[in-house]
Amino acid sequence: MKKVGYDFPKKPRKTALFNAENWYQEFLSKKLQREYSPIKTSNFGQYEMAVNYLTSVLEEAKAIEKVAVFNIDHMAQIQFSGAEAEILLNRVLPVDVSSMKVGQCKYTLLLTEKGTVLDDLIIMRRKKDNYVLVINAGHDITDAEKNMISDADFILQYKLENEQVEVKDISDQLVKIDIQGPLSFNLVSDIFGESVLKNRHKPKKNMRFFTFNEFNYENQHYIISRTGYTNRWGWELYVPLEAAEEQFKRIAIKAYELGGLVVGLGGRDENRISAGNFGLPLNGSEYDKEHTPVNAPLFNAAIDMNKAEFIGKKALETEIEAGVDKRMVLFISEGIVTGRAIYQSDEKIGTVTSSINSPNVPKEKREFLQSARKNVMGENGTAAIGLGWLKHNPFKTDENGEDILFEADKAVRILVEFVKIDENGDPKGKPIKGYISGDGVNEASAPKPLKYIQDL
Repeated sequence: MKKVGYDFPKKPRKTALFNAENWYQEFLSKKLQREYSPIKTSNFGQYEMAVNYLTSVLEEAKAIEKVAVFNIDHMAQIQFSGAEAEILLNRVLPVDVSSMKVGQCKYTLLLTEKGTVLDDLIIMRRKKDNYVLVINAGHDITDAEKNMISDADFILQYKLENEQVEVKDISDQLVKIDIQGPLSFNLVSDIFGESVLKNRHKPKKNMRFFTFNEFNYENQHYIISRTGYTNRWGWELYVPLEAAEEQFKRIAIKAYELGGLVVGLGGRDENRISAGNFGLPLNGSEYDKEHTPVNAPLFNAAIDMNKAEFIGKKALETEIEAGVDKRMVLFISEGIVTGRAIYQSDEKIGTVTSSINSPNVPKEKREFLQSARKNVMGENGTAAIGLGWLKHNPFKTDENGEDILFEADKAVRILVEFVKIDENGDPKGKPIKGYISGDGVNEASAPKPLKYIQDL
């Protein structure tokens, strides 16, 4: 069977918005009266991606309070169509694909036979026999020498010989631009009209969480979904390639007028961690080919253990039956702790998987650190936030086995230290203070009714 995935690129790819991003850098220079400088970039999923623009990572991270715009064109869209597309996807993926309605999205994982994670993704049902998988950067590459297989080619390994399934990468037709934050309703409706944000079945009501719409605008066809890319109110817009640069400019200008910014990789990383009790895991950091997702915060949303079959189910069942109680947790620390071990009472209890400075940590939560660092304790201070895997659950559980995150109406906070480890596996240097936060950094707003933001 002919492979769907691309060969490993000889040099990092550029997104369809590469020229528009350079325009945005010049736009910011004029608006902010700052000296123009080239965009700082990083290789992410074999794409050359902006870490931040003329604004700093912290400025961009703070923009989520108003509206934040993300160039997400490095993510790919893979279409599965045909009479047996549903059967194949339901055989492989751990969510119940057959129960999905047209216009519905689901979050799920692509697992190995060992139950470890190849990718996390969104699946959208466009028609009875047509699905689109929105996958992470670099997961559209199949290269034997690099030991890489694309999500599409991995799934096709489980296709039966006579099944009618057509698989097509449609990423070259669409450019993904995400618009997040409380003023996202204002921005989207101002440009495209409020009708695109309404329930496709009940037009007088707003879109529900984890649904999508399709609409025509200026003789072009668009898709818009509401899946909470940053765990906050917002939308993910799939723009036809021909209109992408022009629409990006319109969106960026409108965001700036509303007090928002286009946000690079750095601010995006902060935004995914800083909303909700547990933030959002990142594939390649919290999810990988070593850890199963058992006891990860989104396990029940991504995986239906009642399904008769899916790839990796037996491995997950074995781990669950064995009573494994590892936990993915969110922490707040007085500084960045990338690569450090997590210690409690001189015992190593886990490992950091993500860590970044955040301007969105409330003062009260920073003060709980009792840090000697002035930049942490000040009125407009910053602390670091992050995620990590612990060997065992640090929280008490109730009679239903659920973690107790609040006691006497106060969030549970578990003091820990973050320690460098030498080549022999022993701790070295001065530890950094921190704590596991039962209520995360800020509240998640993604699933909340749109009535709270539609008139802002």
